[in-house]
Amino acid sequence: MKMQDDFLWGGATAANQFEGGWNKEGKGASTSDMMTGGTHTVPRRITPVLEEKTYYPSHEAIDFYGHYKEDIKMFGEMGFKTFRMSIAWSRIFPKGYELEPNEEGLKFYDDVFDELRKNNIEPLVTISHYEMPFGLTEKYNGWGSREVIECYVRYCEVIFKRYKDKVKYWLTFNEINCLTLPFGTFMAGGIIAEKDENTDKIRFQALHHQFIASAEAVKLGHEINPNFKIGCMIAYMCSYPNTCNPDDILLAQNKDQISNMLCGDVQVRGYYPKFAARYFDEKKIKIVMEEGDTEILKEGCVDFYSFSYYMSSVVSSDPNVEEGEGNIFGGVKNPYLKVSDWGWAIDPKGLRWTLNNIYDRYQIPVMVVENGLGAADIVNKDGTISDDYRIDYLRDHIVQMEEAVKDGVELMGYTMWGCIDLVSASTGEMKKRYGFIYVDKDNDGNGDLSRTPKKSFYWYKKVIATNGENLE
Repeated sequence: MKMQDDFLWGGATAANQFEGGWNKEGKGASTSDMMTGGTHTVPRRITPVLEEKTYYPSHEAIDFYGHYKEDIKMFGEMGFKTFRMSIAWSRIFPKGYELEPNEEGLKFYDDVFDELRKNNIEPLVTISHYEMPFGLTEKYNGWGSREVIECYVRYCEVIFKRYKDKVKYWLTFNEINCLTLPFGTFMAGGIIAEKDENTDKIRFQALHHQFIASAEAVKLGHEINPNFKIGCMIAYMCSYPNTCNPDDILLAQNKDQISNMLCGDVQVRGYYPKFAARYFDEKKIKIVMEEGDTEILKEGCVDFYSFSYYMSSVVSSDPNVEEGEGNIFGGVKNPYLKVSDWGWAIDPKGLRWTLNNIYDRYQIPVMVVENGLGAADIVNKDGTISDDYRIDYLRDHIVQMEEAVKDGVELMGYTMWGCIDLVSASTGEMKKRYGFIYVDKDNDGNGDLSRTPKKSFYWYKKVIATNGENLE
């Protein structure tokens, strides 16, 4: 069994990680523009005001803003069927709360979508991908305030109407479930918390605001163009129990429920699941809802479910079991798996389990919109980049996707993350490279930004041309 004939092979990016042009043609600062660079040992910092002589990697990133024609041409050479990108909200509404959009920002994306069409590539657009206007953080403390919903829906209305004949596939929020975790407070919520503040209440209230905004966007999008396909996007956190101890089994189930299923249930089914009530009660979280919220959620269910998958984790109920290092979602080291240079467990079969788990629950089309290997690529003396380790990683994951299709999963597409080298969201560095295309830039912002295809570029071209049948 092979992938369906119209399977959407492609790659994925985010504006704040590769677009650059952070203050050009009227663009305002985003939350990402206020985050410094870092490494996997030195964390990024959030600065309320821009500091002199401090490097902010998103300001230039890899300058897709100035290289989009060249980059899209290379995606076309690989045979991309789709390209996942995000619109920088602050390029359309610089502070986020204006009543009229920035025409120059709208024109830029017109040009990008036109270039994609020239190369027969279908855009898949994330409306908000960790880059809300910083003006909304300053005025409202981000998604912690309900007022931001109106700003988001206004933004959606503008881009839906402007690009209704150019974009078919939309995602409302990137990895919306990251607001269930402390690290999502600023990155996903645009919320600046007090030092050592317990952010559980404000994060889950912000998450509710995003649920309402997403549902309103789905309803609005379908009114503007009934042919729109609008999806959710979840950072899937696949967790295994450390032992067959029932306490470990229950802990893994609970993590799957809160980390993954809560957001999926609200966005796909249109209501909060029953298990959420106990969690909120035990955490002393009370979600403030307005009259009509229940109906809005029910009326704004998504058309398909998309998710990111990089790794699995292991959870233990035993407080004496040592946690592993490197895995962004925490957990115990899995002795059966290899890890990446950044300590992320490499688990292709976990992707098959995840696909089956999602599809069994929701029975709607599924799409893998992020999956990839961050590695420190080396340029050979002849200028080539031999990234066989990336080919191995992707091949093994694609094999498991095909197994999931045999299992009956309705899989509509695959967009490998960071199809061109870009700034890492978690660490803010360029050294952690994902792409099929090497970009000459280092962690300090040095380099000429030249683009070079890696060995994986030609391999993925063959994969797409054979619809996933030739993975050699």
